[in-house]
Amino acid sequence: MSKTILITGSSTGIGRATATYFANHGWKVAATMRTPEKESELQTHENIEVFRLDVTDQHSIDAAIASTIEAFGKIDVVLNNAGYGTAGPFEAATKDQVKRQFDTNLFGLFDVTRAALPHFRERKSGLFINISSIGGLVTLPTFSLYHSTKWAVEGFSESLAYELRPLGIHVKLVEPGGVSTDFAGRSLDFLQKEGLTDYDPTIQKITALFSDPERSLSYSSGEQIAEVIFEAATDGKTQLRYLAGDDAKEFWAGRQQLGDDAFHGMITERFLGEG
Repeated sequence: MSKTILITGSSTGIGRATATYFANHGWKVAATMRTPEKESELQTHENIEVFRLDVTDQHSIDAAIASTIEAFGKIDVVLNNAGYGTAGPFEAATKDQVKRQFDTNLFGLFDVTRAALPHFRERKSGLFINISSIGGLVTLPTFSLYHSTKWAVEGFSESLAYELRPLGIHVKLVEPGGVSTDFAGRSLDFLQKEGLTDYDPTIQKITALFSDPERSLSYSSGEQIAEVIFEAATDGKTQLRYLAGDDAKEFWAGRQQLGDDAFHGMITERFLGEG
């Protein structure tokens, strides 16, 4: 019997690439998104069903899980992928922007996980794969809100893995580096406040670094990240973390080798121009 994966945030980027990758490898896929009425391609695949799921709407979460079980008989893997980033000085963030970032990246992940757990407990099996980021292990200037959600996902997933393992349920983290998706476009919320100019030199340096065409050469494609997610779903290991992308692996290795203080100094010099 084919295995089934439910994926949040399937309309673009990693989620969309993963839906297609798993379907092409014989899995049944519940590709969920906030506006399925705008989707016209995924559902043409014989192994994919598209459902509405907004991670900030509990009713839609419950309905999508129920619809997936009705369509495919079971869920084997839940991929908590939905999310977006914010960039800019924390002082410029409004309470609504802070709430939206955490509601989507963290509390939405909590709600999907909690809603799927009764099904997994009943079956005494199941796997949650939570999309974190290399930004859940290291930080850069002007991404404080995004980093805080991803660091929270890391701690949540690691602790949850302990408590669910005796129930036959597992938790894994996939931590991508740079990905050639629309993260820096549609999926990035810029924090700005009129008259707040003291941060402009830092913002200009960060913008210049991220706008450098050379930087994107090290980015992974959505399909490459999907391959790592598939590995996590099928390798049968109890491994918790899966770094995805050469840049993520190099970044993390650099922090481990340098130690916290030297790594912090390197980031300061590279991104702020201070020795």
